[in-house]
Amino acid sequence: MSATVLIVDDQLTIRRSLRHLLERKGYRACEADSGATAVLIAQAEDPEVILLDLKLPDGDGLEILERLQNVCPETAVILLTGHGSVEVAVTAIKKGAEDFLEKDPSSLEVTELRVEKALEMLKLRRENRYYRHQAHGRVPGQFAGTSPAIRDLQGMVDLLAKAPQTTVLIQGESGSGKEVVARAIHFRSTRTEKPFLEINCAGLSEHLLESELFGHERGAFTDAKALKRGLLEIADGGTVFLDEIGDMPLAIQPKFLRVLENRTFRRVGGTRDIQVDVRVITASNKDLAKLVEKQAFREDLFYRLKVMPLVVPPLRERGRDILVLAAHFVQEFNGMLKKRIRGFTPEAESVLLAYAWPGNVRELRNVTERGMILCQGDFIPLACLPAEIQQLAGQVPAQPPLPTPEVLPESLPTESAPAVEPPVPAGEQGTLEDMEKRYIQQVLDSVSSNRSQAARILGISRSTLQDKIRRYKLS
Repeated sequence: MSATVLIVDDQLTIRRSLRHLLERKGYRACEADSGATAVLIAQAEDPEVILLDLKLPDGDGLEILERLQNVCPETAVILLTGHGSVEVAVTAIKKGAEDFLEKDPSSLEVTELRVEKALEMLKLRRENRYYRHQAHGRVPGQFAGTSPAIRDLQGMVDLLAKAPQTTVLIQGESGSGKEVVARAIHFRSTRTEKPFLEINCAGLSEHLLESELFGHERGAFTDAKALKRGLLEIADGGTVFLDEIGDMPLAIQPKFLRVLENRTFRRVGGTRDIQVDVRVITASNKDLAKLVEKQAFREDLFYRLKVMPLVVPPLRERGRDILVLAAHFVQEFNGMLKKRIRGFTPEAESVLLAYAWPGNVRELRNVTERGMILCQGDFIPLACLPAEIQQLAGQVPAQPPLPTPEVLPESLPTESAPAVEPPVPAGEQGTLEDMEKRYIQQVLDSVSSNRSQAARILGISRSTLQDKIRRYKLS
């Protein structure tokens, strides 16, 4: 949708000239010949930019500026000044105006550039406000959960947030939430007020990726008609997130290694070193070590990236976090779809826990959205889930009720295991290991020794469960 610009001036010729110019550039323009009319139109139209004449018949421009700011505080105001009014314009800028433009017929063409600049600044302010709100609120839904793997990951994110220079490599399956982890690291760190910029190395050609990362000088190649700053330069002080780093072309890798080692680079076609202060976070769903063995990825870059590796667990290893995330997505889509769905039926929850989720969190979100679109009641039934999930219904035993927290060992999440025996009386519980051993055996018995399902119920990985089975010599 094109931006709306309100032109406030008592001279008809000025208004029409500006309107013609802006509409020719694709903007939606509206006019006001007085301060009072401007306030009314601003209330109705909520324009992105206002071109405001300082001298209006019904009031002082500074007073009208204040009234407009009360009506639409996010709108960027550009002042139109006459000769000798620069000092007043400077005062207005101190009061919150975005810019000022001398009202001269010969300078009307400059208006387009000033409006574009104002819109860019408005966009940046909105993005920064959104990200600050996200950073100071709770962790994004895809990162929610209480499984041991997620608690460990959250702890590592908090540690890395306190080390804003450290390079991070995030590994995990596609759709598991690697970008969410990268954002959490950035927005919990001291870099939170600076940009977080991302790029997918798999989606761009070698030359385009190089230009996007480092920028280029004018004339560096055929289509380089103007200087372009790259993501590394724009994100100075902030964070650059490179997704699918394993797909970065070999020709670019040594240049990127230089950024990690010296925090310097050159634009494409440039001869001057540019110094930047950026944190680099990378992610991959490929095994970079194997790529190094195949000489498809530089060994020195691999070890430079691996300063602090993080692994995002697949959704199938997060136990009842599946239901926590599903509940989050229900709330998210309630707002988007204007519904009041309360969750999933017990039968639907049971198959959600049993499904392997090859598409991870992204797939769970899509399944929840589909279910809510089809659902006509308060709870999403099994029938509203995809066929590949529905078919698990006959294979999954009903989920037993959750136990009381008092009978669980601290090493297991209190929300994720079934109570299959009455609590052991106080004084007869034995050591913590005895309790854990007895508890795991109870869960295994309740699912007929299905280790994958038991691991999901316990909220631990299958390999961790196997280690405990061997350690405790469980049947």
